Amino acid sequence: MAARMSVRTWATPLTIGSFLLMAGTGVLMFFEWERGLMTVAHQWFSWFFVIGAIGHIVANIRPFQSHLKARWGRYSIALFTLLLAASFFSWGQITGPQLERPIEQALVDAPLSALADVTGQSQADLLAKLRQQGIEAQAHQSLGDLARSHDVDENRVLAIIFGVEG
Repeated sequence: MAARMSVRTWATPLTIGSFLLMAGTGVLMFFEWERGLMTVAHQWFSWFFVIGAIGHIVANIRPFQSHLKARWGRYSIALFTLLLAASFFSWGQITGPQLERPIEQALVDAPLSALADVTGQSQADLLAKLRQQGIEAQAHQSLGDLARSHDVDENRVLAIIFGVEG
């Protein structure tokens, strides 16, 4: 009969490994060196960090409780809770992540003729590029309409139009 695995057995390695992933991808993203699936990995695998951290707290509940009784423990929790709350506000700053969603939505809703202008391509070249990928289109159609009618992800159509390799 297999021995029961303790929380500490999996929580500590999961916390360490996922911390390394979050720290590595986070630092690279900070310097805007986002390649491949880095951002996706950072977002999705952060759940492993959360699970590992919760398991690590459970496995070390007494030291955790002791830490919370100390002044610096309470201050650190309060400080990071305030920082989390403050991060929900823009404080007058406009950031790239705030702009990404509306810009992407504008591109998805725009007619292909406008996307040809934005990308510096002729309408004929843009339509030919889509046709080569099996997407028949007309200049008045939007990228979103194409994606839905051809059952293709919007990002895939954007990648074709902007010449981004997968």
